[in-house]
Amino acid sequence: MKTNSTNHPRAAVQDDSERCQANADHVEYVGMRVDGTPVVLKLTEHERLSPDRSLELARHSPSGFDWGYTGSGPAQLACALLLDYYYYYYYESGAHQHYIQFRNAVVSQLACDGPADCWHLTGDDIEAARAEFQDNHPLTPDGGEPSPSLPANWSAVSRSVQTVFQRRDIDHYVVLGDGSEEWLILLCAQGDRAYPAPLDVRTLPVEDDPAPAVQELVAESNDLVDPKEGDVR
Repeated sequence: MKTNSTNHPRAAVQDDSERCQANADHVEYVGMRVDGTPVVLKLTEHERLSPDRSLELARHSPSGFDWGYTGSGPAQLACALLLDYYYYYYYESGAHQHYIQFRNAVVSQLACDGPADCWHLTGDDIEAARAEFQDNHPLTPDGGEPSPSLPANWSAVSRSVQTVFQRRDIDHYVVLGDGSEEWLILLCAQGDRAYPAPLDVRTLPVEDDPAPAVQELVAESNDLVDPKEGDVR
């Protein structure tokens, strides 16, 4: 029996790989400010990049994109760029996994300079940045036993000196820091600020289990901003 090369599973994988390589070879994005408004173009398609599709995945900045710092506008742009670039290959799961890292490593560094007063980002740039990303590894406050389940819109990510619980739909974080005598557990929001703003804080003796306090702050964030609607209550 002959195998149809157009629907064979291996052929499908090869097609996806070839499309991804084609992206790296040809895709180029350019960003500029037009009368103060951030505008991002996909030169290969001769079209303007819209935030609409990325807003269905993560609602950081309904008003649009920005770049040059770590905030909600750059987070929306990072999500939109990865969704657009990896449209055939990684779909939404890839963007959701890496876009905060991509914002911090790449989008926050973009600047409109040079004779054209704009920035350029190629497929090769995106591939090089992604190669540097490390998968997020779940952590526990005590470093050993499994932590209580987080809501679906939260994940635990690795940092060199702290455990950080990161909200996936907006820029809210719970930072767990252990001092010599007490836990410092902070709920903060990044938004359009240069630095995170504290929303609430808990301190506990170092011998206490910090997990309940982490859960309280996660629940507080979800009460402040509905994870489904993205509306402040």
